Amino acid sequence: MSHQRKRGQLARIWKTAQTTDRRGNHVTRAEPDGPHDVRAAFIPQRSARAEVPGQQQINVTRMIVSADLEGVNLWSRVEWKGRQWDIVSPPQYHHGTRRTRHWSLDIRERP
Repeated sequence: MSHQRKRGQLARIWKTAQTTDRRGNHVTRAEPDGPHDVRAAFIPQRSARAEVPGQQQINVTRMIVSADLEGVNLWSRVEWKGRQWDIVSPPQYHHGTRRTRHWSLDIRERP
């Protein structure tokens, strides 16, 4: 495991669960059991600053976590630095040696 992921910043991830709503539809939503605390490395990817009122500020960051994280997909949520983030691309698994395998998640700050 790299030093960035081992000693990285703390984040909380809500994994997803399949539930049934009141109409009987199967829906995927963030797991109600609560968040899971992880350590991760964060790499800024792109951002767009709002310059005029009514525009939206967009921050996208890549989150790198250890390979033992399961049950995370596009419907999961992340809390980092006191802010809520959405996962914007499917998590990517990078297989390598035991120390280097990891998951990469692109996350976007919620408005």
